[in-house]
Amino acid sequence: MNIDKLLDTKGLACPMPIVKTKKAINELTAGQVLEIHTTDKGAKNDLTAWAKSGGHKLLKYEEANDVLKFWIKKG
Repeated sequence: MNIDKLLDTKGLACPMPIVKTKKAINELTAGQVLEIHTTDKGAKNDLTAWAKSGGHKLLKYEEANDVLKFWIKKG
């Protein structure tokens, strides 16, 4: 998978991962992929719902060593 931008929000609590994700995705063009790393456990539900409501596509999600990773394709 080609990643166009990596966003590290580890250590930040809600709502900052969503706020930073929104800012980062706005810097991309449609079809580009944003990879997000976070330690906020609420981000799984938050980012999934945010991507869907914003017209973006959650391509992949994984969790390893207390880090949640998301790949979102800009709609």
